[in-house]
Amino acid sequence: MTTGPARTTGPGSDGQRVPHRALVVHRGPDTPRAAVLLLHGGRADGPGPPPRLNLPALRMRPFGSAMSRALRGREVLLASVRYRCRGWNGPRADAASDARQALDELAARAADIPVVLVGHSMGGRAALLTGGHPAVRGIVALAPWCPPDEPVAHLRDRTLVLLHDQDDRVTDAEGSWLLADRARQAGARAHTVAMPRGGHTMLRGARHWHRLTVDLVAALLEGTPCPKRPTGCARRSRPGGTSAP
Repeated sequence: MTTGPARTTGPGSDGQRVPHRALVVHRGPDTPRAAVLLLHGGRADGPGPPPRLNLPALRMRPFGSAMSRALRGREVLLASVRYRCRGWNGPRADAASDARQALDELAARAADIPVVLVGHSMGGRAALLTGGHPAVRGIVALAPWCPPDEPVAHLRDRTLVLLHDQDDRVTDAEGSWLLADRARQAGARAHTVAMPRGGHTMLRGARHWHRLTVDLVAALLEGTPCPKRPTGCARRSRPGGTSAP
């Protein structure tokens, strides 16, 4: 999967349109052997740019910090996706488009290295939708937005882990369980974890979310079995909630 020419964004100092760069590198070793790409959440609709004080982006910072500490001493690049728009925006799927562009930019920077996507909410949906990119080895989706008609055939031979609190009232945990089931039928190695707390913001029990995510990413990068579910986590329940990012 590739993208076309770099899209333009606001004017530069010379008045010319500046190409949008979707990849933001936080930790870039000289010769990376693998990469982790973070995708924060957003809104169902929002054609304008993300605000300077962007709470969904701030929610991913602790995950990035935990990942950076765990990766210390390893040749793993850590980056995130910069969105042009605040929302998904229906068929435009702007967040997924930016995720594809970031993956292409990453492949141009460091070819033939495995990439693990870590996405929350809308970012989880973008990660799952772009998981067929040749560079992607696996996906960790945190409280992802999983509408019932999402395609899954492209996830064949990928490893996915979807984490969701059944009490999430923003995105529907049942949507995660159903998408994982469909992906498994399509040939993906799909796992689900019902988190015991955290809601949609993942604030309660935050360390639990961070630690499990880091362990899952490490397992995906190393090609080892995913860690067992933490004590107190059930595989699935019948949650309430709505399907929105």
